[in-house]
Amino acid sequence: MPKCNNIKSLTPLPRSMLNKLYMSSEEFTFLPRIAEEKKKLGNDQYKAQNYQNALKLYTDAISLCPDSAAYYGNRAACYMMLLNYNSALTDARNAIRIDPSFEKAYVRVAKCCLALGDIIGTEQAVKTVAELNAQSTAVSGEQAAAQKLRQLETTIQTNYDSKAYRNVVYYLDSALKLAPASIRYRLLKAECLAYLGRCDEALDIAVGVMKLDSTSADAIYVRGLCLYYTDNLEKGILHFERALTLDPDHYKSKQMRSKCKQLKEMKENGNMLFKSGRYREAHVIYTDALKIDEHNKDINSKLLYNRALVNTRIGALREAVADCSRVLELNSQYLKALLLRARCHNDLEKYEEAVADYETALNLEKTTEIKRLLREAKFALKKSKRKDYYKILGIGRNPTEDEIKKAYRKKALVHHPDRHANSSAEERKEEELKFKEVGEAYAILSDARKKERYDSGQDIEEQEQADFDPNQMFRSFFRATGRNATFNFEF
Repeated sequence: MPKCNNIKSLTPLPRSMLNKLYMSSEEFTFLPRIAEEKKKLGNDQYKAQNYQNALKLYTDAISLCPDSAAYYGNRAACYMMLLNYNSALTDARNAIRIDPSFEKAYVRVAKCCLALGDIIGTEQAVKTVAELNAQSTAVSGEQAAAQKLRQLETTIQTNYDSKAYRNVVYYLDSALKLAPASIRYRLLKAECLAYLGRCDEALDIAVGVMKLDSTSADAIYVRGLCLYYTDNLEKGILHFERALTLDPDHYKSKQMRSKCKQLKEMKENGNMLFKSGRYREAHVIYTDALKIDEHNKDINSKLLYNRALVNTRIGALREAVADCSRVLELNSQYLKALLLRARCHNDLEKYEEAVADYETALNLEKTTEIKRLLREAKFALKKSKRKDYYKILGIGRNPTEDEIKKAYRKKALVHHPDRHANSSAEERKEEELKFKEVGEAYAILSDARKKERYDSGQDIEEQEQADFDPNQMFRSFFRATGRNATFNFEF
């Protein structure tokens, strides 16, 4: 039965119990018995897996006899079952302080240090167990796990230095299986998750750590990182400054605060230049801002979209399309970029691409405006697949009747089969086709009714086109204009 020598440590007891104790000094002889009973009851609760009840009983026993290494050892075991490894480690070390030869306490120190990711602490405790009992195998598992953790930490650091954050997360998951209570591993994983754009997961980890320790500079830093990667630069800066208040030497917070401020300033300057019409200057600012952090997908997608808008203003439509495509690679749901690319495709007369983009946009958001744009793109695509009779005759979209006649006469004479009688069979065939197209163009554009239908996008009946005779058109035209349709070309 343990001796209770330290009467001063009875202060944690309830006042009613203290009053009873102070009534008679003889009653102090019962304290060890009471403490022992508490311990036994605690053991019963522990075996029944009622760890909270056991914890209270062990605490009562320690209050009665604070110099008992066994009581601290039992409570350490209870804390371990409750996954409270820090408190368990404190109790195990208190047991060792009272009894430096308490082997079980060193075993618990090794287990707690391992769970907390303290490799050195684990190895020291393992060494002491071996010194106390060379035949002991109680910590052989912890010894092997500590060696595995060392290897993992080397691999983790190598991948972290090379910015292979996905690999870091993978190896940290392995490390956390061995050291599930390691705050350091958890926060490093959260940091890498933020770099990978998985900010919700990273934030959950950081908030969980802050509930345990609200003054954790590393946790506050990770929370700031999540804000930064979700384009909340103002709040991100505040978190980095808070971390630096708690730890003025926190290097990562210094770096991120500087990067955050730089991005915020450049983004604002670029927007100001854009609004004031200084597009080429804005283009330079956005381009430079994109170089600051390749991992910030949220901000970079907005910078790329802004640069795409600038490119449309300076007539660089292909560059605008390229920027929008990069935005959509970062965020396939970025509707503004999808609509802007569709518009650029339309202006570049790439109607099939425009239709595809508008259809994708409509799947994202079914609005009247997008439906209208899709209809117009489909109409433009349909028109683009028809022959461009204005282009065939080489005239503008609003020609006069006289301009149409002059254009037909010129083109018909250029492509008339008689002009190419001495050409190769392949060339004659090509010129005959062009001659026919010129006649078709004139037949449609010189007829007010057909021209109106053609301009409105309506199809010209196939039968009309099938019955068309370009030679008859040629003869009729020159007869109507008072010219002889049969003549020899001069070469």
